[in-house]
Amino acid sequence: MGVSERGGALPSQVGGYRLPGLEGTRALVTGGSRGVGREVSLLLGRSGARVGVAYRSRQQAADEVVAELGRGGASAWAVGGDLSQPGSVAELFREVDGRWGGLDILVANHGIWPPDPVPLWEMEPEQWRRTLSENLDSIFHLLREGLPRMASGGSVVLVSSTAAQRGEAMHGDYAASKGALVSLVKGLCVELAPRGIRANVVAPGWIDTEMAAPALPTGIRERVATSIPLGRVASAADVAGPIVFLCTPLARHITGEVLNVNGGAVLVG
Repeated sequence: MGVSERGGALPSQVGGYRLPGLEGTRALVTGGSRGVGREVSLLLGRSGARVGVAYRSRQQAADEVVAELGRGGASAWAVGGDLSQPGSVAELFREVDGRWGGLDILVANHGIWPPDPVPLWEMEPEQWRRTLSENLDSIFHLLREGLPRMASGGSVVLVSSTAAQRGEAMHGDYAASKGALVSLVKGLCVELAPRGIRANVVAPGWIDTEMAAPALPTGIRERVATSIPLGRVASAADVAGPIVFLCTPLARHITGEVLNVNGGAVLVG
């Protein structure tokens, strides 16, 4: 694992949105080097949180997120590792222990989406196993290490997908892995409630990110946009705002819920 850090005094306002109730909180964001995770990390930092950015392999991108947070006066650091491996997750939380001694916010945003469409009966077991390992086993390892360290009043947000609820033909591995997160959080919220910790899921639709780019070439992107009632593909920031909202006291009576962020896409054929 590689580690980098940047810090400073947080000013009263750092451009863009700033959500209340996060001042001084300790927030860990996985998949935090790009896309939605990057926007979540930046919004948390602007809102006063101290931010740990976990990434798989893109150290330069993660360092840029840390540097941007540092320029705004937020305290941030980054650690790389493969969260599908228990040893890497344990190392990540040794870093959390050394820096903070605990955790208030855990946003599990990492994951993969194999872009090539494959009918389930033609899918290689290796693809199935890898997708579930990266998208589901990693969540188990993350929660197993992270939850004992979480303080009362804390918040867990798992990032799923509309595929969790409506399925996704030719991507059964991805849909299964994301659907499992919805079921997981329904029980997890009950387990955590006596400790004063909330757990929710955010389920985005199409997002303008690097991961989705292979499926949204010119022409297809426009067709997808017209199928969304709000008429456009979401930006990463569109999804980051609802995620961070669930981490604030504004959402203090919300737990076990699935917050869809899809422009109304699941309401049409």
